Amino acid sequence: MTQWRPPLSLIGAWLVLLALLALTVTLAYVPLGAGNAIVAMSIGTIKAGIVAAIFMELRHRSGLTLVFAGAGLFWLGILLWLGLMDFLTRT
Repeated sequence: MTQWRPPLSLIGAWLVLLALLALTVTLAYVPLGAGNAIVAMSIGTIKAGIVAAIFMELRHRSGLTLVFAGAGLFWLGILLWLGLMDFLTRT
């Protein structure tokens, strides 16, 4: 019986995600002021891109699939924006 091994791209993506997690935790303790949120969101965006490209296999899909994935992100942005506007307009 042969043993199944994951592809190297999955292992590499997992190691990169672990490194970015360690970087996020490390930078959380560095006093950057308002820059902490910007750095954390940037690292989070990179991690989301890696998950979408490697684990969701969007890098091997057609343009229509990428359009629908982008539309989902756009809709998520609209929902977050509307929720933020509700929060900011309350007294």
